[in-house]
Amino acid sequence: MQEILGRAGCFVAIIIMGYILRKKNFFKEGDFTVLSKIVLKITLPAAIVSSFASKDIDLSLMTLALISFGAGALYMVIMYIINIKRGKDAQSFESLNTTGYNIGNFTLPFVQSFVGPIGVITTSLFDVGNAFICLGGAVSIARVIKEGGKVSIKKILKSLSKSVAFDSYIVMVTLTLLHIKLPSVVVSFADIIANGNAFMAMLMIGVGFKLSGDKSQIGAIVRVLGVRYGIAILVALGCYFLTPFSLEVRQTLVILAFSPIASAAPAFTGEMKGDVGLSSAINSISIICSIIIIVTLLVIML
Repeated sequence: MQEILGRAGCFVAIIIMGYILRKKNFFKEGDFTVLSKIVLKITLPAAIVSSFASKDIDLSLMTLALISFGAGALYMVIMYIINIKRGKDAQSFESLNTTGYNIGNFTLPFVQSFVGPIGVITTSLFDVGNAFICLGGAVSIARVIKEGGKVSIKKILKSLSKSVAFDSYIVMVTLTLLHIKLPSVVVSFADIIANGNAFMAMLMIGVGFKLSGDKSQIGAIVRVLGVRYGIAILVALGCYFLTPFSLEVRQTLVILAFSPIASAAPAFTGEMKGDVGLSSAINSISIICSIIIIVTLLVIML
């Protein structure tokens, strides 16, 4: 337990360091974009390659993508129903800002450090389904709720194709299923870069952390996060007790269920002319909640 708390404390310390360095102007606000590109396009794909390179995939684990997709859709449906009397704007905003998981930037580094390669493979397959929600599906449906029209599958697929992490998932899953091994020099190169993923991801979260919501919006924040983590408890219990996977996989699924809200939500909210300040506040507070919950779960389970 002491080792887990110590390592988790280091993660939190890196986030705090990033936040302080931004406040001290060591990092500018625009540097978050640079750090985000490094994580999403370099260190995260390397971590995916590194983890898949030496492992075989049980075909039953492919259903993990369906679990994450179903969970993401469930959040949107419930928030749509809850906000029926509050109008389309509320339905659209809260459906978008409750769903999706911040896995690549947040949860994967935890799993990479505490669970190991099997945990990373579980996380990666789970994130394939999640990507359909947080990288295009959620905002498309939110637009339909607010403005009418039809969901554009073409736009969702186009958005997914631009994600280096998603492309890495697909390529490595395909190669692994076909039992095709990458050259050892490629794997060694990926291993070196992957070792920096956890640090870069936590630093990026600290640099980008902000609370800009108005105090009058506390009710909306409590409602969204209350529903978010209330459903997360049900998803976690279902994954742990009702799925047929190994203990290590089920433990990873429990951790994934409590991931923060998708980091793309504030950006998509801005595109839809929504309340970016409230969206950013919800997103940032979800990170705090998830750190507390996931560290507690790691202590209990590992």
